[in-house]
Formats: sequence, structure tokens, C-alpha cells
Amino acid sequence: MLETDLLPWVEAAGDLGDDVLEIGPGPGLTTDLLRTRVTRLTAIEMDPGLAEPLRQRLAGTNVDVICADATEVPLDADRYSTATCFSVLHHMPSAQHQDQLFAAVHRAIRPGAMFIGVDSLDLEPIRAGHVDDTFVPVDPHTLPVRLAAVGFDNTTIDIGDYQFRFISRKA
Repeated sequence: MLETDLLPWVEAAGDLGDDVLEIGPGPGLTTDLLRTRVTRLTAIEMDPGLAEPLRQRLAGTNVDVICADATEVPLDADRYSTATCFSVLHHMPSAQHQDQLFAAVHRAIRPGAMFIGVDSLDLEPIRAGHVDDTFVPVDPHTLPVRLAAVGFDNTTIDIGDYQFRFISRKA
């Protein structure tokens, strides 16, 4: 599904540029796809049990893996050509934490750069799959306002059967 559905959508969004930021890569499935399309990729994963194996596996490649909370890591301002987050937002502990992430991403990407993401809708089967896990779904209808509050604009949302996709730009 990542290769047949997600990747074509990401590529259709526009040029990712030369220096991409990936928030919450988990085991690195999307990292593997992104890294072949960009010059440099920085992946921030807060779970050491996922970050360290990913760092070891991708050592010596164009990927830099940082084990940290993306809302707290001191990223260079205006550095990244694109930022991505795939199925990450609902794992954050609160809407406030999500908003902190939006602000951190906004600060880290270049003017005009894209912020591209996918996340789960608030559906009972998805909630059932997160019984022992954090599940703070993002309302796709309010996401453009939340992103605009930190400086993003031109946000587009595509709502599917079980997930939504978004693209927003730093003004």
C-alpha cells in the first residue's frame, strides 16, 4: 500500500527537495521509500526501541536518525525542503502536543516548503486497535485552522474511508 497508494500521492504533491524531515518513522518503512528520492533525510523517532535499530540499519546512508521528541529537538530554522508525518499525529498524547509539533515543523522548514501527512480518522475499529496505546485523533475539518495558527497556509485535506491526507505550505 505504501508503494501503490502513499508514494504516488506524495510524489504528486510536488518536489520534495533535497533535505527532507520525517517525523515518527517507526520501523522505517516510509523512510526506505523516501530516502531513494531525496539527497538527505532526517528521521526523528522518539521510541528508542525503534530509533536505534533504524539508525543501525541506515548507518552510512543519506539518512540521519535522531531519537527524540520532535517537539523538543533543536532543529535548524528554515532548513528542510519538506516535512512528512505518516500515521503519527494520533499517537501524540494531546492536541496541544500536536500543535507544538506543527509549530516545530513550521520553524524547521523553508519558506514555501510543504508539510505532508496522513493520519487515521476517528473510527471505532481504529480506536479498538489502540486500546493499550495512545489514540488522540486529529479532526481533519479543524486541521487547516490549527495549521494556520502557526503560520501554514494553502492546506488541502483529502478524507478517505479510514484516513485523511493533508498538504500544507509554510507561507
